Amino acid sequence: MYVEHRQDGTGRTIASDVEVADTFLTKSRGLMFRRRIPDDYALVFEFDEVDKRNLHMVFVPFDIDALWLAGEEVTKKKRLSGWTGIGFGLADRIIELPAGAADGIERGDTVRLVE
Repeated sequence: MYVEHRQDGTGRTIASDVEVADTFLTKSRGLMFRRRIPDDYALVFEFDEVDKRNLHMVFVPFDIDALWLAGEEVTKKKRLSGWTGIGFGLADRIIELPAGAADGIERGDTVRLVE
């Protein structure tokens, strides 16, 4: 499984080490209490419908890039600061990546999870 950014008819892999948070516990914990994540890592949160979704960085000591998606379309991108970052957006999928991994991705772009 990997995460791909598609733009202008071409695809670029942005993460190949993908973890899916698919239980209440894994969604609640997220990246909390981890010291770091690999450069090619993504944590994917799946939801049943598009709704307002929030992220916090409490107990996450490093910066991340976060993408909010409706289907495969990026609705928001934000760099969240370790410990203090907060973000909100409309999404049915959120992808957390190492800081810098989402460089070049813009609102309206296509990002997809490929199995």
